[in-house]
Amino acid sequence: MDYRQLGASGLRVPALSFGTGTFGGKGPLFGAWGQSDASAARRLLDICLDAGVTLFDTADVYSDGASEEVLGAAIKGRRDAVLVSTKTGLPVGDGPQDWGASRARLIRAVEDSLRRLGTNHIDLLQLHAYDAHTPVEELMATLDRLIAAGKVRYAGVSNYPGWQLMKAQAAADRHGWPRLVAHQVYYSLIGRDYEWELMPLAQDQGVGALVWSPLGWGRLTGKIGRGRPIPPGSRLHDTARFAPPVADEHLYRVVDALEAVAAETGRTVPQIALNWLLRRPTVASVIIGARDEAQLRDNLGAVGWALNPEQIATLDAASEQLPPYPHTPYRQQEGFARLAPRLV
Repeated sequence: MDYRQLGASGLRVPALSFGTGTFGGKGPLFGAWGQSDASAARRLLDICLDAGVTLFDTADVYSDGASEEVLGAAIKGRRDAVLVSTKTGLPVGDGPQDWGASRARLIRAVEDSLRRLGTNHIDLLQLHAYDAHTPVEELMATLDRLIAAGKVRYAGVSNYPGWQLMKAQAAADRHGWPRLVAHQVYYSLIGRDYEWELMPLAQDQGVGALVWSPLGWGRLTGKIGRGRPIPPGSRLHDTARFAPPVADEHLYRVVDALEAVAAETGRTVPQIALNWLLRRPTVASVIIGARDEAQLRDNLGAVGWALNPEQIATLDAASEQLPPYPHTPYRQQEGFARLAPRLV
């Protein structure tokens, strides 16, 4: 397993990490993802650790906290061998303090997560979504307090707009507080929006990307393609309404390219999709998930080898989409800059 620095921090994380959204299995979304109990989770963690996967990601909202509880049971007795990442900020109840990133909410959320996880510290705490109602100084001061208390080692965000991430970094610099070092983002061959603004920001500000749903909510597993609609047993029948949309023709074009490269390399479609992401700038770790051992072992096969430049170009061309304003002019300028030497 390759290990990488998480942004500009000193924390080293594995190129592949494991997402525990399949642990617990409560509710319409997470119940469709998977229902691993503590025994099944321990077996999946055994396989991960044998492969060098040491970072495990969860959230307080996953299965109403059950994911954290199952992960806590699975890491019992081997806490020092793993890194635990969790997230908070999305609603976990109907009360006024049950959502957001206020000082009161964050302190209580961290205490609750520590209890469910059965640990005395969180290696990486991420704000699960931007809270427009909490001043950035309150947010960053609270993270500084939690880090100083030893309850949190590093802080990051998830699904943040670029301007708010930059405001948080500026506040940290202004007051001498710890900077955010991670951004958990959706990024895949059928969803490359991360590249338009958040990737350049991450490069400039030393923020490492932790990629969630790298297989496009199960659309890049090789089971869906031209003439192959969503199979009857797919979780997409239950979860598609939660997933980022994608046009059918764009999906099929990407799958065509994936299948061509898979045939050329002898690798599976998911392995090709994951390996492509591992070569992208700012990506520190790609979060894989699995409901069973076979799926996990296949995903783990995405490391230890590399696509060649021609294969990467094939995937780039098939997945490229024109970015929206104001990014379009800059992409056009980049294209002109590549072409210019041939025009003089």
